[in-house]
Amino acid sequence: MEKMTKQFVGRVYGVQGQIVLVHCESEYRPSLLELLSAEEVSGVQLEVHSYSGRDLLYCLLLSSKEDVSRNMRIVTEGTTLSIPVGKSVLGRAINLYGQPVDGGKLLEYSDVRPIHPIARAAALKSKKERKLLETGIKIIDFFAPLIDGGRLGLVGGAGVGKTALLTEMIRNLNQTHPGVTIFTGIGERIREGFELWELLHKTGALDKTALIVAHINENAAIRFKIGAAAVTLAEYFRDEEKSDVLFFVDNIFRFVQAGNELSTLLEEIPSEFGYQSTLQTQIAQFENRLVSTDKNSISSIQTIYVPADDLTDPAVAAATPYFEAIVVLSREMSQEGRYPAIDILKSKSLALDRTYITEQHFKAVTAAIQMLNQYERLARIVTIIGESELSAQDRTIYERAMRLRNYMTQLTVTAEEQTGLPGVFVSRADTVADVEAILEGKFDSIPPEKFMYIGTTKDLTGGTLNTQA
Repeated sequence: MEKMTKQFVGRVYGVQGQIVLVHCESEYRPSLLELLSAEEVSGVQLEVHSYSGRDLLYCLLLSSKEDVSRNMRIVTEGTTLSIPVGKSVLGRAINLYGQPVDGGKLLEYSDVRPIHPIARAAALKSKKERKLLETGIKIIDFFAPLIDGGRLGLVGGAGVGKTALLTEMIRNLNQTHPGVTIFTGIGERIREGFELWELLHKTGALDKTALIVAHINENAAIRFKIGAAAVTLAEYFRDEEKSDVLFFVDNIFRFVQAGNELSTLLEEIPSEFGYQSTLQTQIAQFENRLVSTDKNSISSIQTIYVPADDLTDPAVAAATPYFEAIVVLSREMSQEGRYPAIDILKSKSLALDRTYITEQHFKAVTAAIQMLNQYERLARIVTIIGESELSAQDRTIYERAMRLRNYMTQLTVTAEEQTGLPGVFVSRADTVADVEAILEGKFDSIPPEKFMYIGTTKDLTGGTLNTQA
């Protein structure tokens, strides 16, 4: 929409949380998503959400409600919410309006983009060659690999390590990925954003990373809109700068939650489970923009909070179909002190196919999953009668599976301050070779506990390698 001079719309009729009701008192009727402002008070911004009849507007409040009062005159310039784009956002942390929140100077930019673009006339095409991205985290690269241009979801309840794992993946992928990185913080803690900022600065990855955040203390309208703003940045770098993009989101559930808060204030009828009736549409509008072209890709990794550890929660169920890989974090694993606390058998990836992984990897992961399923059965038996009552064959399977489970634990750079031990990056090739050796029994003489928090099997001490297995 072209910019125009300020035109009177109407007056504030009422305020309901982050929803402002505006009574139209002129012939002009704003479009949906159009930005409105106060005529005499600077800083007040509203976005048209819907109409009630012809004269009453429901608007999202994108500024402080303390500045809004009844009968305030509302005007429009005929614009929509836009965000600065360009290389100037790299190395910076910004808010919904492109204003810095990192304490630095204002951005210098020459272009802005609407965060709600008109639908493209031509369908976007996928990249012809889709390779695997290497995170350096053994359990993910082996059991739930991420395809370039794909989406991976880190799914789990509170306190199981989603954000810590996401931060480690940002750090590792930044070092090997040739493109740019966009981090989107939706409704998360300020402390977590600061820690990520420090890590990126320390590792030298900040220069090619843009952080766009709406913290948990900001109103629901801003938290709901921040995702669209971040996607706009990703689309700009993909299309205009011809860059491959790493797109991280923490946390997609907070996006859903913000939408639910707004839906309640708008007095919309909720769904059967209490979520907004538009839940599926809102997630689809967000996820369907994260697509690749035949030239450049957007690869996305998103955390999804699971309320009460219930994977069947409607918000979780609505988001997961959009992911090629799903990594389920387990509270049981976390309580056992196994990090990353990932439930291998519940995690999955479409990339576990000969189209993407090597024949060696395919055979190893197939055998590993089979062995872990056997371990689950044997673990229940051991709980009742003890390991000593297992047959020799079952005991061999049980102990090899224990070695495999322990091998998949890993020290991370993100947790160095807590553990006092250096984090490690392990290549996919090393992981595949190590798992293959464990499954073949080449480490049967080494106690399973020796495999906890090693990098590769080269770090093992004690025992003798069985080269005849």
